[in-house]
Amino acid sequence: MNAEFYDIRCVESSNLSITVENGNIERPKYDFARVKGFRVLKNGFWGIFSGNLEDEEGLRQAEKNAINSGTSAVAQAGKGGKFILKVKKNPADVPVEDKVEFLKEVEKELKADYVVSTRVSYLENVRKFEYKDSNGTQAYYEVPRTGIVVQAVGKDDTLQFLSKRELKPAGYEIIGGNVFEIASEVREKLGELLKASTPPSGEMNVVMNQSLGGVFIHEAFGHAVEADHVLQGATILAERLGEKVACRDVNVYDDPSRHEFGFTPFDDEGVASEKKAIIENGILKNFLHTRETAAKLDGRPGNGRSQGIAEPLVRMSNTYIDEGEFTFEELLEDARDGIYLVGSRGGETNPATGYFHFNAQYGYLIKNGELAEMVRDVSLSGNTLEILHSIKLGRELKFDPGFCGKGGQLVPVSDAAPYSLVKAIVGGA
Repeated sequence: MNAEFYDIRCVESSNLSITVENGNIERPKYDFARVKGFRVLKNGFWGIFSGNLEDEEGLRQAEKNAINSGTSAVAQAGKGGKFILKVKKNPADVPVEDKVEFLKEVEKELKADYVVSTRVSYLENVRKFEYKDSNGTQAYYEVPRTGIVVQAVGKDDTLQFLSKRELKPAGYEIIGGNVFEIASEVREKLGELLKASTPPSGEMNVVMNQSLGGVFIHEAFGHAVEADHVLQGATILAERLGEKVACRDVNVYDDPSRHEFGFTPFDDEGVASEKKAIIENGILKNFLHTRETAAKLDGRPGNGRSQGIAEPLVRMSNTYIDEGEFTFEELLEDARDGIYLVGSRGGETNPATGYFHFNAQYGYLIKNGELAEMVRDVSLSGNTLEILHSIKLGRELKFDPGFCGKGGQLVPVSDAAPYSLVKAIVGGA
């Protein structure tokens, strides 16, 4: 083979999902897939092929697709290794009937006169990943993921939606009494939301809870340090390594080795997981890289992730802004008058301009340093770097799981923040 580099990935994935919606049990969905992906780098251009072929034939087919020349190269991945996540209780040992009964019991916790729709979903996945390349790197892992998503809609003069989830790289041991607590919280907060008022508008002091702060650091900041965006010039942080981009109390990390929902022992290019400092003491230290972007920008690889055996893209894993020194009560006192915002219902960000706009799940007015009445349909917007230069960080770091989409691919991630105080623009959602 006349090529600079090749790699082979084999991904085996089994998935089970069960949903109970408004008392009705949807048919459990189970799928299993095993597929191989082949990449050949020839004359600086990638040839790609997928199919369950023998290695030699798969590489031959991929090499045929390297039909042009380019400037691509790859950084070294290291030696690789093997990791199997052991669980306390294998989900496969729990009958589907028992899982359905559990969901039905959880759904009962959502019932109330004002609740017009309920949905409880159970998810389990096992991903087995095998990797080898022409440099001698070999990696293998098995990681299960298990969890519950709880959703409800309430109706009064308006319709209000609320959801919470518990998702972990773990076995069935995470499915327990805490799920009933989550359902109870959704029911109770939904009842309060229906009676809540609309928010004030304008620039004001905002205390963000951990969930909203995590969404901010993932969406508004994290995507701006993905090296493919840097190479495209589509981020406000391009060419700013080593510069001060936040106040000195700010430390931001991406850590795929942490056992949260974005955990992965190796990325999809065989690079062993490690904690990466993105910001330390306010200074921008690193971008996130695949092996290709690392070669172009002299960075550290380890964030090449893909759905199945699709093309590895620069992706986050467990991304968080680290704790500060203030208690929640001290942040409220410093805010004096403003708003406390909880959770996120999505929004939009632009890494090229630094602008962000998020919709919170709900909030509470802050009056004289104390929480007051609840507000609903509330949004938050501002400029990412302006926020990071003035943010005041509290304690109690907490991770929130989810799935991040990019390039038509979804991968599991989590994000986290402590309570934090910022100045931003608040308005109606």
